[in-house]
Amino acid sequence: MKAIVAAKAGPPDVLQLREVEKPRPKRNEVLIRTHAATVTSGDVMLRSLPALLWIPMRLFFGLRRKRIQGQDFAGEVEAVGNDALLFSKGDQLFGTTIGSSSGSYAEYVCLPEDGVLAAKPANMTYEEAAAVPFGALAALHFLREGNIQDGQKALINGASGGVGTYAVQLARHFGAEVTGVCSTANLEWVKSLGADRVIDYTQEDFTEGREHYDLIFDAVGKSSYPEAKKVLAADGKYVTVSKGQAKERTEDLVFLKKLVEAGEIRAVIDRRYPLEQIADAHRYVEKGHKKGNVIITIESDAKV
Repeated sequence: MKAIVAAKAGPPDVLQLREVEKPRPKRNEVLIRTHAATVTSGDVMLRSLPALLWIPMRLFFGLRRKRIQGQDFAGEVEAVGNDALLFSKGDQLFGTTIGSSSGSYAEYVCLPEDGVLAAKPANMTYEEAAAVPFGALAALHFLREGNIQDGQKALINGASGGVGTYAVQLARHFGAEVTGVCSTANLEWVKSLGADRVIDYTQEDFTEGREHYDLIFDAVGKSSYPEAKKVLAADGKYVTVSKGQAKERTEDLVFLKKLVEAGEIRAVIDRRYPLEQIADAHRYVEKGHKKGNVIITIESDAKV
């Protein structure tokens, strides 16, 4: 099968398209023919992380360096192990390979059936579904960490990014009044996601404003607590992606699936690249200006 591998850490050009052996499902695993994957900021970080940092990163986050790159995906079950009972051939799934030795930049991925997998939302394409796990699971994790409540005032810094787009929508779902911070070009678009108010960071520093918030979620890790504290309510909370790792759980993925099917949240796709252009996709994400998600489309030679 075709897959993107990296023999070492480094710039995007270390990502190489190779022919590798197609995996076979073990007794408790499912073999999934991948239709789409996502290039996230996490993928960029893992690709470029120096070897000396891998031991502390693995101890802290439980990360694994993988030969085949990529984490999030959506696809169709092609085969199941003898003891696998949760899914059947032909099931359409989405999920993440975090915590496993598999990678999603490949024509096939093989995962334990009790991994972070769920049935694909019925109203989403494979590309849209692949865009959900990383950003939406992270947004859900940190909003819950901030104890978001109905009626609160919440500010999302980085509201147009892969995590921020879901944070805006989820904060609205939980009943908060949402302020999104983004660039000039994305103001109206962030409003369309459900933000009640938007702040153009090129014109205004939200930490210098008069409004106070019950919850500030920095979805891009570019602010600090001392700065944000100036606009926090007396008992307000500040959470940031730079201070922790979101926990990926199957039950949360199922929860997000239900919200998608109910029309509460949607995926935002900025650009699409074929598997062969993975280095270009990483270069674009590395710039830090993507709007929503960058998708890798994967064509398989297998018969449908």
